[in-house]
Amino acid sequence: MNLDHVFVCGHPALDFAATLRARRSARFEMFVTPERLNAWYLESGLVDAITPGEEDDVRAATAVREAVYQLVTDRRLGEDLDREALAVLNGAARKTPATPQLTPAGRHTEATPEQALATLARQAVELLSGPDVPLLKECGNPECTRVYIDRSRGMRRQWCGMESCGNKIKAAAYRARKKTAAPASAH
Repeated sequence: MNLDHVFVCGHPALDFAATLRARRSARFEMFVTPERLNAWYLESGLVDAITPGEEDDVRAATAVREAVYQLVTDRRLGEDLDREALAVLNGAARKTPATPQLTPAGRHTEATPEQALATLARQAVELLSGPDVPLLKECGNPECTRVYIDRSRGMRRQWCGMESCGNKIKAAAYRARKKTAAPASAH
């Protein structure tokens, strides 16, 4: 599987939760090193510059990520919020966030990994307490466990993204139809 970070979920906290891919099967971890974690913070646009991280930053980030995933799942299914996950998320959200600064070139946000995580945790709090909760949907690809915000007309979107999952599922369905149609037409 490639190590490219994908941002298809419609919210940074959901994209963050999706960095453990294929949770029900392969369980592919994106945050294998502090460098990979920092790359995510930069590529997500959360920060413009970040100080080098440590293994502790990865442990903290994965704990918050798992809490976010649990709480998103609880919200999506209309269940009571997991108390342990709440404590983890709120603990991270209480820390000092990244602070954007105005420069002659525009906005610039420098942060430590802890500040980036606090910023992300605060965004997760906003998402999970905000108006988009009814729009949370899990990708229709059984192998994928990404949750996204469905802003499509009539909430008809089925996949986290066409490139990542939609095309794969559609191609597999097409191949399956061709396979079952082939023997019948051979007579």
